[in-house]
Order: sequence, then C-alpha cells, then structure tokens
Amino acid sequence: MAAITEIPGPKGLPLLGSALDLQRDSLDAFLRARREYGDVVRISAGPPGLRTVLHCVFSAEGAQQVLASQAANFRKDNQFYEELRLSAGNGLLTSQDADYLRQRRLIQPLFTKRQVDGYATAVTLEADGTVERWRDAPDGVVDVVREMDRLALRTVSRILFGADVEAAVDVIHDNFPVISKYVTLRGYSPVNPPRSWPLPANRRAEAATRAVYAICDRIIAERRAAEATGPTTDDDLLSLLSRASSEEDGSLDADELRDQVLVFLLAGHETTATSMAFALHLLARHPEAQKRAHAEADRLPSGRTPSAADLDELPYLTRVLKEAMRLYPAAPVVGRRSVEAAEVGGHLIPAGADVLVLPWVTHRHPDLWDDPERFDPDRFTPDREAARHRYAWFPFGGGPRACIGQHFSMLESVLAVAALLRSYELEALDTEVPLAAGITLQATGPARVRVRART
Repeated sequence: MAAITEIPGPKGLPLLGSALDLQRDSLDAFLRARREYGDVVRISAGPPGLRTVLHCVFSAEGAQQVLASQAANFRKDNQFYEELRLSAGNGLLTSQDADYLRQRRLIQPLFTKRQVDGYATAVTLEADGTVERWRDAPDGVVDVVREMDRLALRTVSRILFGADVEAAVDVIHDNFPVISKYVTLRGYSPVNPPRSWPLPANRRAEAATRAVYAICDRIIAERRAAEATGPTTDDDLLSLLSRASSEEDGSLDADELRDQVLVFLLAGHETTATSMAFALHLLARHPEAQKRAHAEADRLPSGRTPSAADLDELPYLTRVLKEAMRLYPAAPVVGRRSVEAAEVGGHLIPAGADVLVLPWVTHRHPDLWDDPERFDPDRFTPDREAARHRYAWFPFGGGPRACIGQHFSMLESVLAVAALLRSYELEALDTEVPLAAGITLQATGPARVRVRART
C-alpha cells in the first residue's frame, strides 16, 4: 500500500489565499491546480479565521470513489447545497437519506425510457417553434446561448405543465437567474448575512423566489382541484407526479410537489440548454463536423420532425452532444462534504472536509484524453467509450445520486439539434465564449451564430 502523503496545493496570498484566483476564473484556477500539483489538491481561500479549504479531486478513480464506491461518506451537507435547499426546496437534487430514497422511489417510474420517449412530442414541437423564430432573426444572427435557454425552458415547462406552459415560462425566465446568482454567491462565501436582513440582494432573491413559488403553487392547486372532481387523463409530468403513490411511500404533498417541480425546472432546463448551445456553437466552428451532422440529419424521413424512435439513427449527432458535454459540462464542479476521513489517491482527506470533484478538469485530463481541448466527436465511438474509465466522462454525475433525467436530456438535445440542423447551416461569429461556474456552467458573454436556411 502506498504511503499517505500531505495534500499539495497553492499557497496563495498571505491574507486571501487563492480567493482572487478563484474569483477571477475558478475554472482556469482548477485546471492550473491539477497541472501544478496533481490529482488531489488542497486550495485555501479567504482571510485567516474565515478561510474556506477545498479538497479537489481530479482523477477518474477519485471521482468514482467520491460519487459511487464511497458515496455514503461524501454527502450533500456543504454550504452550497444548504443555500440551494433554502431557495429551491428539498427536491431530488438537494434531499438526502430517507427523504431522497422516498422521492426517488416515487419519481423513478416517471423517468423510464418508455415514459421519457413519450416526451419527444414536446421536444419537437418547441424545436419547430425555434426553427420558425430563426427565419425572422435580424441579419440571420442568433445567440445560441439565449436561444437554447429559451428552447429548453419552454420544453421542460411544456412537459411539466402541459397547457399551462405559457403562464409559467415568463415568470421562471425572469426570476431563475436572480435565484441562481444569489445561491452561487452565498454558497461559496465564507460569511453570509442572515437572509432575513433587509438587504437589496436578500430582497431581490426573496421576491424572485416568491414569484416562482406562486406560479408553481397556483398551477398545482388548479391541477389538484380538477383531479378532485374526478379522474383525469392529463399526462403532463405534474399530473403524473401528483398521482404518484405507493403503499410504502404514500404520495407527494403540495410542498413536495412544488420542490420537485422547481428541481426539474432548474436542472432540466439550464443543463440541457448548455449542452445544446455548445453543440451548436462547436458545429458552427467546425464545418466538416457540421457537414457530417447535416448528412445524418438529412437521412431521417422527410416531412416530419424527428421522434424518439430516430435516436438510433443519429449516432454521430449523439457523439457531437457527448463531446460538447465533455468540453462544456453543465455541472462543471460537484461538491460534497466528507463524514469520516478517507484516503483518496494516496492522500488523506479529513473528516468534515469540503470535497470537489470536477468534470471540467477530469474531462480535460491528459491521462484520459488525447489533445483534450480539441473537438472530436469520434472520441465517443462505442469501442473508444468502452476502453475508457467509467468516470473519465461524467456530465450526469454518478453513483446513487446520478441524474434521474439523463435519458431525457440526451433525447431532447439530440432531437432538437437534429431539427435545427435540418433547416439551417451555422457560421460562428464569436469563436470564444467567456464562462463562469454557477449552479450550472454559465456563459457570461454571447455565442452568436449566423444561420442560413438550407435549400
């Protein structure tokens, strides 16, 4: 057995540690930490007495240990998840222990492959709407970050709320960014004022949270009132969640329903939007790959939009999406807190430590990926995937807390991008897109693409 050694890491500044580096560009700071110090790195940030210490794990083996093989020892007990619970409720993303197991058992049947394939109609309906919108784009220029955020939000809202989609979309679109920014700032700050203090940031976040809660509560109340008058055949996800029950776990009450809806709105639109936006932007920057994707999409039957049954006919486009998720993972940083001390990669992580696994870094690890910054969808051919470590690529997390919606995310991403490619050629106007790590990966600038109708 190898000797356990002290965890290396940057010294940083005497008073602030690595705080300024993390504030300027945390994603680059983590990449440099791996290059300079190895696969397990200790980073300190903040003034003495208020210092945050992060134990960063960059290897595929380490990610598997934290997320899967020793998942019980690495829990969602850190400050970030507590802030997220306070803003977005105790749904699948944030709950733990008995609450999580009960919720997962009740909700899992709604995310089987057969059930998710039924959501394809909503995907293609909204994708067709985007195709039409782009016909009127000024000078043919669209920002794919904004456009895919709109498409993904409308899609998940339609799947959740059915006929009530229009009532929800604007409220969520206007208020979710406020909540996301607030949670991110408080989640990584060494000291936070109480939420009850009448500070401008607290007031803005409280108003945004109230607005989102109100629209969800109203739609839930109306749906339950309709169901109280007799059985309904509504098959939107909210109706299915409302009817989900078992002898062991009972059913979800109104507050639990809202918490699940908020999680699906947050995790189900921002993550998928990121994947679609960067897949389109990468194709716009790589004409040969775009040509291959066009040819594949064109082989689908004409006269109709793609359906779930067509996924198997889109292997190259699926690889494009996977490569986009490698280079731009929607969850670039995943946090946990250790219960007991654990050895990871020959280093001892103490009990109670804040632990980060970082798809952003692991997906660029030179021991796992040749020329890791290069866009190459063929990294994801079946034989090359089978030859890699299971946690060389983990955009959906892993272990018992792996994302319940990963099949839906792939279904939506591939079908929506296929529908757009059948109608348009893409030319990138912005070659680089500035990024930051929030609740999800955030584009802090535009990703403009000129779209030309295909003849």
